[in-house]
Formats: sequence, structure tokens, C-alpha cells
Amino acid sequence: TAPGPRSYTTLRDEAVKLFNSLQQLEAQRDPVPLIQGVLQTCLDLPPLVDEIYCQLVKQTTEPPAPGEPGDLHYWQLLTCMSCTFLPSPPVLRFLRFHLDRRTESCFPASEMAKYASFIREALGKTRGRECVPSLEEILVLTRRQEMVCTVHCPGAAACSVAISSHTTAEEVARELVSRLGLSQSPNLFALYEQSRLREQPVGSSTLLADVLTRFE
Repeated sequence: TAPGPRSYTTLRDEAVKLFNSLQQLEAQRDPVPLIQGVLQTCLDLPPLVDEIYCQLVKQTTEPPAPGEPGDLHYWQLLTCMSCTFLPSPPVLRFLRFHLDRRTESCFPASEMAKYASFIREALGKTRGRECVPSLEEILVLTRRQEMVCTVHCPGAAACSVAISSHTTAEEVARELVSRLGLSQSPNLFALYEQSRLREQPVGSSTLLADVLTRFE
């Protein structure tokens, strides 16, 4: 299930807890749940976003074992952060320097450089998220892949659509209209979210990743 409401103490105490979580991340066999927990805290306590970005820059600077699984766990969390939150402008500038000069230039063609490139591109698209990424989204982000979203269309079979953390409902609707040969239709098309209790249209600018998280 998706993370539920949490109770928090002071920002200072929560920052210490997050730092301890980062220390545990390196040794995790499955880092996905811990990553989701860190993201949830940052969503609930926005002042900690910059703190986590700075900590991750520190952890990925001159690591003792570059490219080893423990090191890549930090890059995976940094990837998920970049698809969920934007840091403040000063931290963003420092982060871009870290990605370009300290990583891609120093470790070309490495896994770290591939994550750095993915993160840099994501930062150009990210805007506020309503929900933290689902466990499935985190898993595909750690692999730098896209998710597959299934949309059920009236009068047609279900359609599978590849989406990223930044794909909107309007973009998916346009793709499906094109696939179904309805581009010349005078009708308007939208996506609908259906549960056992209700059915409602999905706003055109809504991120499909947020909708999928709510279903998780």
C-alpha cells in the first residue's frame, strides 16, 4: 500500500532520521521501500528537500567504490528525487555542476554517468508531484526505464502506453486518439479514473504517475 499519514517531530530531528536512512541505503538489498520512505518525508516536509539533495551530492562525490551497488543506491535515490522534487535554485546549480563536471566528465560511459544524464534531463521536466512515486515507479526509475500504463478504451481492446514520471493525461489521450485513428473526429477525448466507488475525469495536466500511485 502507499505510505499513509505520518507524525513528525522537529525538522532537525527528521533531518537526522533521514541522514540515518541514507547511511542504511548503501547496505540495502532492496532499496525501493527505503527510497519511498525518504521521498514521503520530503513530500510531507518540503524544507528537507534541499537537505537531502545536498546529502546525496556529498555521498556521490568521490565514493570509495564508484559504480558498486552501494554507490548506485545513492544514484537511484537521486534519480527518484529528481523526478519528484525540484531543489532551490542555488542547490539546483550546484547539483548540475556535480552531474556534469564531477560525474559525466570524470566517469564517462559509467553507470554513474548514465544516471547523471538521466537526472539532468528529468530536472528539466519535473514539477510538483501530488504523491510520491509508487513502488513500481521507483523500481523502473532505478533502472532508468519507463512504466507501462494500461488504458481501457470504449469499443476497443486495452491499450498499453509507455509513460515517464512527467507524462500528463493529455499527452496519453493524444497518443491514444492517434493510435485509434480518431484524429479527425470532432469529439473531445479525456482519460477517466475508475474505482469501485466512483468514476471521474483525469485533469489534462495531471501526471499519470500520480494516478497510478493512488491506485497502488
